[in-house]
Order: sequence, then structure tokens, then C-alpha cells
Amino acid sequence: MPVITRPSLSVTTTSDRHDLRVVSEKPARTPGPRDGHHDFRPDIEGLRALAVVAVLGFHAFVPHLAGGFIGVDLFFVISGFLITGLLLDEHRRTGRISFAAFYARRARRILPAAAVVLLAVSAASYLLLSPLRRVDVMRDVLASTGYAVNWRFIQLQTDYLAANRDPSPLLHFWSLAVEEQFYIVWPLLIVALVVAARWLRIRTTAIVLLGALGVVAGSFLLSRGWTSTSAPLAYLSSPSRAWQFAGGGAVAALLRLRTSPRTDGPSGPRRLRYAAGLIAALLGWAGVGLIMWSILTFNTSTVYPGTAALLPTGGGLLLVLTGSATGPSSVFGPTRVLSLPSVRWIGRLSYSWYLWHWPVLVFAQARYPQLRWPALVALVVASAVPAWLTMRLVEDPVRRSRAVASRPFRGMSVGVTALVLPLAVALVVGSGALVSMNREAAAATAARAHKLANLAATGDPFGGAETGGAVIPATSVARKDTPHYPADCIVGAAITTSPPCVIDPSNGEKVPLTPRRVVLIGDSHAGQWFPVAAAIARKRHWDVEVLTKSGCPLADLRIVNPELHRVFTECAEWREATLQRLANEPRPALVLMSTLNRYVTDDTYLLNGWRRTLARLATLDAPLVYLADTPYPQKDVPACVSGALAHWSRCAMPRAEAVRQDAFAAAAQRGSMGPVTGVSMNRWLCPAGATCPAVRGGVLLYRDESHVTDTAMTLLGPAVDRLLTAQRTIPNPASAS
Repeated sequence: MPVITRPSLSVTTTSDRHDLRVVSEKPARTPGPRDGHHDFRPDIEGLRALAVVAVLGFHAFVPHLAGGFIGVDLFFVISGFLITGLLLDEHRRTGRISFAAFYARRARRILPAAAVVLLAVSAASYLLLSPLRRVDVMRDVLASTGYAVNWRFIQLQTDYLAANRDPSPLLHFWSLAVEEQFYIVWPLLIVALVVAARWLRIRTTAIVLLGALGVVAGSFLLSRGWTSTSAPLAYLSSPSRAWQFAGGGAVAALLRLRTSPRTDGPSGPRRLRYAAGLIAALLGWAGVGLIMWSILTFNTSTVYPGTAALLPTGGGLLLVLTGSATGPSSVFGPTRVLSLPSVRWIGRLSYSWYLWHWPVLVFAQARYPQLRWPALVALVVASAVPAWLTMRLVEDPVRRSRAVASRPFRGMSVGVTALVLPLAVALVVGSGALVSMNREAAAATAARAHKLANLAATGDPFGGAETGGAVIPATSVARKDTPHYPADCIVGAAITTSPPCVIDPSNGEKVPLTPRRVVLIGDSHAGQWFPVAAAIARKRHWDVEVLTKSGCPLADLRIVNPELHRVFTECAEWREATLQRLANEPRPALVLMSTLNRYVTDDTYLLNGWRRTLARLATLDAPLVYLADTPYPQKDVPACVSGALAHWSRCAMPRAEAVRQDAFAAAAQRGSMGPVTGVSMNRWLCPAGATCPAVRGGVLLYRDESHVTDTAMTLLGPAVDRLLTAQRTIPNPASAS
């Protein structure tokens, strides 16, 4: 099975560089010198610089910056602070909040620069990527233009059949999508709170503060819960990230809730202000400490966001809160450093830089996958050039245009144009790839029918000496060439009991439990052998019972779930429930076992775990067969082959990396593991040589980076049947009725 991890490579940031000064069509008054909380904050630009440098260093794999992904938390805090402040200031000055003006500002601020990057990514995909990856990127562009791409990535990250594809050049747009979703909901909430304040006759800032704190509490609890059950959902979704925006909003309301300091006494108030400034300076440096601690100590194994996100988020909130203080705070606090011109320049560039750096890294690594961190740092630095050009030629001119800003509908028109252009280009690029892949699919359909109709009774199940051409299944459908049984037969990470799943192999439908059946048990690498189990059962008029759980080794092993970053207790619970179920069910005719052989590296620990499991299975008094694990390509094979149909060898993988020594398979074949028969089909999937092929005899062997296609497994079925029949592990079909 593919290892599902927290999408750390996708961790990027969005910035919302926007002055706190608001240009109003009907300003009520000019801000006075004591309204500093809504004056321009140069330290905010400096905070953006810190955040974006952390993220760039993380993506470039700079040593000691493994926690740089927390930059996204800082940007969410900044966005919540700025947007809430803008809305509250507008209401204070005009007595209302204009949705049209707000969304027009957002459109001209964010969308033009994003559109430039989306256009560039579409063009680069056409020039550099394989057809299947171009189609993937087209779908990412479509989701990005609708600012719902975070939900697409959640689906891909949580779907074990889709996980571990090559990273999308638009993976970083997830955070921009989360911000846009916040921009849709938050103004509506602010307006509702304003109405409630009028009805309750209390200060608007007070009720906004209470409402923001309520969102912080609810969203944080949701984030903690989802972190323990589905890390991609917790990391990428807007509901689980809302507490960070709301935290910034709460600070904005708190600063506006303060009353002006009294000035009727030269001594006392001055001492109080001095003491407050010193406290603000200390709190500011404490915020810097929390952020730096997170950057230097967190890594991709940190359970995140969850409770750990409190550290960088709290640090960002402290810096935003104390940055408006004067006196000693401005002299001794971090505000002075964050307000340096060079630091602020990086902050101004941060939005465009974050938009550009990730596509540059992805496209470079697609061509040169072995790049080390110094080269990646050079690429990140180089990406500042298109970022600067985008800022100077697109971002700033549109944002500062008086003609565009004079009417909200003009800003909205700019936004619509910025959405439509990349959408149209992506459709053109993607449709061209789809046309060529559809032609391949048509040729593959005919080839598949011929191949399956002429299965050789002996010899190589794949046959043929071709080195290029159309493949079966076609690369456009290979990812869906999965076992033909109900999807609920393989259970996910949080489920601990398999549903009833006894299948009639003649039609693939569920049937009642009978003793005349083959039990297929293990993880998703066991599930891929379903065509083999079905071929054996079909000849003997048996059924197939599927008992599989993604990410769960059948051997009694204690493992850590790579997505949840904790001991996979659900696996042990599922294993116990499954073995107990088999003990209480009628004796099966055959038990087929398989599993990914990369859960642990300690062979002694592995074999002891298998002995404990086999002791339970031996009580069934049924033939036990272990199907050795298949090669592990560790790359998106269909995507690779879609761009190498003329020369399949370009997608071959080194044997030393693809075929791992399996201590249990070797022990089973030697007969030293008791009543279990070991069977390996790797001689067909990876014949002798230095490399393992991705295609044999026109058959595409893998549907992702790990699992064998259903087509290839169907072709292997007769070979396994013959082998087990010859060993008298299973009866001849004629005597099995």
C-alpha cells in the first residue's frame, strides 16, 4: 500500500500584504495620532518575511529548517488580523461594511498575480510533463481557479489509491484556497456580530472579540480531533484552520477595544507606559522564541496541526499584539528588526515569491530528481526574479490603480478575468493531452481483449518482446484498474472491523458466507491479488472472502501510522477481530495471505510477528499460502509511461530498490515457518536483470507507485493456479465440485 503521510511538501504560505489604512469613498474622519492600531504596520511586512523565508527553506530542505512549514500559520494569523481590522475600521468610519468593496479589494489584490502563475504552470506542464501529469495539472488549475483546490488535495491525500503521486506544481495553492474561503465567510460573520451588537446595545469591537474567541475555541477543538483521525483533513481544510485566522481577528478587535491612555499626570502615566512598553518588548521576543523553536525543532514527523500548532500561532499572535506598542517596545522589542527596510522588502515580495517558488522546484525536480538542498536553495533564490517581475508589472499596478479602485465592479471584473484566462488555457492544454490518451485507450481496449482471450496455458503470462507502443490498461485509466470488488471490502485507517465481504467471482457481487471459499487476508497489497483468488475460486465453484485493511500488516507487529504519527492501534484491533471472525466461521477451502514487506526492517521481529499470526491461522486447518510481495516502483508509473510509450525502458526501476528481500517469504519457501506455502510471481514481474520493467508484453504492470494493475494480476492468475495445483495445495478443478 502507499504510505499516506501528512502533506508536508505541500506546506506553503499565502500572504495578505495590505495596508491597514483603508481608502474610503466617504471617510468619516482622518485618523488621529492615537489611532495607531489602524495605521500602517511595517513590522507586519517583516513578520511576513520571517514566515516566507521559513517556508522557502523548508521546501528547499535546508538543514535545521525542517519546521519551516509553520510559516503558513503565521500568514493565517496575519490575514485574520488585517482583514478584521479593515472591516472594523470601515464600520467605525462609515457605519456599514460594503461587501462589494471588500471583495473587489481582495480580487485585485490576490487574483492577478495568481493568474500569472497559473498561466505559467499550464505552459510549463505542456512543455515538460507527461500527458497524464498534464491532465492532473489541468484538474489542479480548475480547482485552483475556484479556490477549492485544498479539498481536491484532501481527497487525494486521504485516498490510498491516489496517494503518493508526484507532487503537483500547484500544491501550494491549498493555503490560498483556505484564505479565500475565510474571506467568504468571515465578513458575513462580522456583519452578523455587528447586528447583534446593535440589538444588544454593546460595543461592536467587544462582541467581535467574543465571537472571534468562540471561533478559536470551536475550530481548535475540531483541528485537534481531525489531527488524530485524518491528518490531511486537519492540515488542509478551512474549518480546522479557522482558529488561526480568528486568533488574528481577536487581536485586531482587542487593540481597537482599548481606551486611549490618560494624560492627566506627567509621572504616573509615563511610568505605566514605560512599564507596558518593556512588557510588550519581552512578549514580542517571547513570540519570536516560540516561532524559532517551532522552525528548529518541528519536522515532518510532528503531529500537526493539533496542539503543536499553538506554539507558532501563539508566537505570531504575540508579535502582532505587541507590534503596535511604543516606547521601550519599539526600541528594544523585535518590531525594530522586523521593520528594517531590507526585511520589509522581502515581506512585500512574499506573496509573489511564494506563488513562484514551488512550481520552480517541482518542474526542476521532475527533470532532475536527485537535486540536493544547495541546488534547491539556488532555485528558490532564482524564483525571486519572476516573483519580483510579477510584483512590479502585475500585482502593484493593479492594486494601486485608481481607475480600478474607483468602482468595486471594476475590481471584480479584474478578478473574473484573472480566473477565466488560466481556466481557458488549462482546458486547452489538458484537452490536448486527453485526446492523445483517448487514442491510446482505444488501442489498448482491443489489445486487452486479445491478450485475455489468448492466455497461454504455460510459459510467461505476459509474453512478447515489444519495447514500446500502446499499453494495457491504457495509462489514462490505469489508476482505476483496481480489484473488482465493493470498495468497502478494504477498510481505511480508522475502521477496526471488516464488513461482510464474500464475493461470487463469476459476477463480483456479495453473497452469503459458505465454507466453499477462498479467504484473501492482509493489507492493500493483499487486496491486489483478488483476480488471482477469483481465478482459483471460479474454476472450483468457490467464493472469495475479502478481509483487507489499508496500511495494516497481517503479521502481529507494532507499527506507527505514518499519517497519524502514532502507534497504529486500529491495526491490532482489526487483526484481532479478523482472526477471531475466521475462528468462528466455517472452515475455508484456502487462505491466501499477502502484505507490504516494508513495515519493519528487523527480520527477527518480523518473523516472530508472523509466527504469532500463523499460530492463530493454523487452527483453521485450511491450506495457508503466502503470496510474496510484488516489486515496489516508488514512482507514479502510469504518469511516467504516458510520456514514454515509444520506449518503455525509460520507466524501469533499479531492481535493488524495487525488490526488497522478504525474510518471511524466504522462510516460507524453505518450509521453516510451519504449515504455510510461499509463492512468488516476481520472476514474471521482474525477470533477471539490473532493472524491473514498468511494462511487459504491452501490459502496464503498475497502477501507481506500489500496486500491480488488475490486468496484470488477471494474467498471473493461471500461473498461480497451476503452481498451487501442482503442489497439491489446492485440488484439481475436476475434483473440487
